[in-house]
Amino acid sequence: MQRRILGLALAVVTVAAVAGCGSSDSGSSAASPAGDGKTTQVTVGVIPIVDVAPLYLGQKQGFFSSRGIELKMVTAQGGAAIIPGVVSGQFQFGFSNTTSLMLAQTKGVPVKSVVNGAASNGKVGADVTAVMVKKDSSIKSAKDLAGHTVAVNTLQNIGDTTVRESVRKAGGDPADVKFVEIPFDQMPAALDGGRVDAAWMGEPAQTIAKAQGARAVASPFAETHPKLTVATYFTSTKIAQENPDLVKKFNEAMAESLKYASEHPDEARQILTTYTKISGDVLTKLTLPSWPAQVDTASLEKLAGLGEQDGIFGGKKPDIGALFS
Repeated sequence: MQRRILGLALAVVTVAAVAGCGSSDSGSSAASPAGDGKTTQVTVGVIPIVDVAPLYLGQKQGFFSSRGIELKMVTAQGGAAIIPGVVSGQFQFGFSNTTSLMLAQTKGVPVKSVVNGAASNGKVGADVTAVMVKKDSSIKSAKDLAGHTVAVNTLQNIGDTTVRESVRKAGGDPADVKFVEIPFDQMPAALDGGRVDAAWMGEPAQTIAKAQGARAVASPFAETHPKLTVATYFTSTKIAQENPDLVKKFNEAMAESLKYASEHPDEARQILTTYTKISGDVLTKLTLPSWPAQVDTASLEKLAGLGEQDGIFGGKKPDIGALFS
């Protein structure tokens, strides 16, 4: 998930300039079709989080190499680096949460989602993200968040949008929630130290917070939509148009990887140790997302509507069909 939405907005200007100068040629040539039996190196911009486990697992299982794709993963802090990197040709594909992709599209950034990445598991009280509070907090439900300070990793993005929806559904006033920006890995300490009243945490932060005695009062993803498509893998419209065979092979390999991860959760957990510092009890106890092969269009429409309501897209409406079809 993206940590700096302002950085993404600023990067849009750079992306537009780079695309106008045609400097994405290097990306398209590096990703030439492998129809002649040769191996093609494909660079993917990723965030080192639980959600991308299927990509690493698929690489290990040979789902990409069997299609002539040699994967190279490059980690980044968030979409502020990944989205411009894909459009400029630094990466052929990237991973991003869906709200950030919608925001990029409404700003004219030429991106195209190609395959699903991660989704809510639909379990209220046991989803991949949760709003956590201290054990002795007076906050008992999402409704009680009104009038309190809630930490999110990025302001005006998928976090605060879905938290507002949880508050709204619980009968509270989302306008009375004050959001502050804190990186996920700093949230357990911020909550335990009383810097915030509550924190919307992904994994492994929420598992760490639970070990410190914190409890969950809301599951914003699952409460927004039980099949909420949280993130997808995407490419530039240039690569999508000029190299459809590569996009097709990546889509097929990733879909197989998502299916394998869903059917082998223990292996998905274990692969985390190869690209994150997650280990021990946290590795065993953390909550996994759902990894369906297809995006859920209804959930994306819901998310886009909430983003419009929050004013994230500057008055423009994301074209869900064009971006995610």
